[in-house]
Amino acid sequence: MCRSVVRLSSILVLAAFLTGCAAYGVSPVTGIWFTDVKGPASATSNSGYSKVGMAYCTSILGLVATGDASIKAAMANGGITKIHHVDYETKSYFGIYAKFTVIVYGE
Repeated sequence: MCRSVVRLSSILVLAAFLTGCAAYGVSPVTGIWFTDVKGPASATSNSGYSKVGMAYCTSILGLVATGDASIKAAMANGGITKIHHVDYETKSYFGIYAKFTVIVYGE
């Protein structure tokens, strides 16, 4: 009985360490098992938009993180020169894989 409790505790602690930063992203709320959140980043006084550009970065187990989720990259991807507003989206799956996306709306 004692060995199984120690074994289970060890597995849970190891799993917590392996999730690393992939379990957490920029978000007003975070789910340990799953996160799928969208929110505002900024807005301007420019009126209307007809173009949308996106840029993202990803993380695996909090050990490897790659990508360019900058507003500049999203503007370039959408051919945008004037920003109307910027949103973001954060997704995380069981702390194994996380994705952060910046979405720029403008002209």
